[in-house]
Amino acid sequence: MDGNLLNDIDKVVDADRAHVWHHLIQHQPFQTGAPRIIVEGKGMRVWDQHGKEHIDAVSGGVWTVNVGYGRERIANAIRDQLIKLPYFAGSAGSIPGALFSEKLISKMPGMSRVYFTNSGSEANEKAFKMVRQIAHKRYGGKKYKILYRERDYHGSTIGTMSAGGQDERNAQYGPFAPGFVRVPHCLEYRAQWDLTGEEYGIAAANAIEEVILAEGPDTVGALCLEPVTAGGGVITPPEGYWPRVQEICRKYDILLHIDEVVCGVGRTGTHWFGYQHYGVEPDFVTMAKGVASGYAAIACCVTNEKVFDMFKDDIEDPLNYFRDISTFGGCTAGPAAALENVAIIEEEGLLENTTQMGDYMMDQLNALADKHAVIGQVRGKGLFLGAELVSDRASKEPVPEKQAQAVVADCMAQGTIIGVTNRSIPGFNNTLCFSPALISTKDDIDQIVASVDEALGRVFG
Repeated sequence: MDGNLLNDIDKVVDADRAHVWHHLIQHQPFQTGAPRIIVEGKGMRVWDQHGKEHIDAVSGGVWTVNVGYGRERIANAIRDQLIKLPYFAGSAGSIPGALFSEKLISKMPGMSRVYFTNSGSEANEKAFKMVRQIAHKRYGGKKYKILYRERDYHGSTIGTMSAGGQDERNAQYGPFAPGFVRVPHCLEYRAQWDLTGEEYGIAAANAIEEVILAEGPDTVGALCLEPVTAGGGVITPPEGYWPRVQEICRKYDILLHIDEVVCGVGRTGTHWFGYQHYGVEPDFVTMAKGVASGYAAIACCVTNEKVFDMFKDDIEDPLNYFRDISTFGGCTAGPAAALENVAIIEEEGLLENTTQMGDYMMDQLNALADKHAVIGQVRGKGLFLGAELVSDRASKEPVPEKQAQAVVADCMAQGTIIGVTNRSIPGFNNTLCFSPALISTKDDIDQIVASVDEALGRVFG
């Protein structure tokens, strides 16, 4: 760490304590204690204001820094672009915007158009607005309802929280926008039907159809789902689920919106996007976090040509186009960074590494489950994994939230940053979350798992 910065760190901490409103944190303890300041990152590791090293198993705290810290080529690309042109509104194009769109679409067969925004919440809002405008243009305003799934998360705006399947996150922020309708989750571990495997997956999808029929298919415009549920418990879909979901959407002329804000750009391994594991053909795909690995703010709402064509079919109608803007969707740093981010993933074979290291981490966490009865189930895909903690495996009673948080705190004290479902599902904030960078090695994973092993032993005995 730079010596001059160390000399001034007390001033930095005082300024933070006095003026910064942190995310997801109760600030009362800062009246007597110091907030944590992350000063530097390199590869898989970050250092705080005390110079303490941590291995980061959640890629920036919220599954974002996919290619790791300290990538000079991304920083240099941003610098070069900002000198040439930092910004122009999205009503005009830019060189990095055009080139990144072309590169992105080459990874997404069946998709064709990229709408740039600055956050995952905003990307999802754009898709919602497109669905509503299509309802007015094509269906007399009637086909406006948007279905969303219990436990899924789509953002922190009032609009996206209206499609929020995490009741504790939504608490105290209503009333919400009308026209959003919840469908059941698909977590077989918390089974809602006495079925298993593919039969369970089909039943979970059929539950969506039941909601559609109850609402009236002629009122439902879209279904918005995460391919693998993230903050709601790292939930991988059962076999049979996605093919049936696709069939239902086509049967009732419902647009399928896949939220890849967490899963996208290599996080699940093998494929660039989570939905591609399941043979799904979406109408909208939204993404953010890993698009530029946090080196610049960028998010995208990607559509197929069918959706795009609906907004240019009548040039005489002054309301016919998508009358929307995202101010910072016009920033050029995002697509410039994203181009380098994708090139790194390609050149370093990080999709393949994510698959291999994800399998290895899954095995290591399952071995941990053999040792600690408090682990009820390990699940995930690629380097996107969760371990649900239970007080009793037979009843699957969740551990108290404070105990799950104590595991996270113990790991932090050891110098390992992991996550946990955070004030999301009342009574079910009990899943440890892991999303280390796609550059992870076996040694990195061994260190992460060893920390969890020690923490579980101390917290639960």
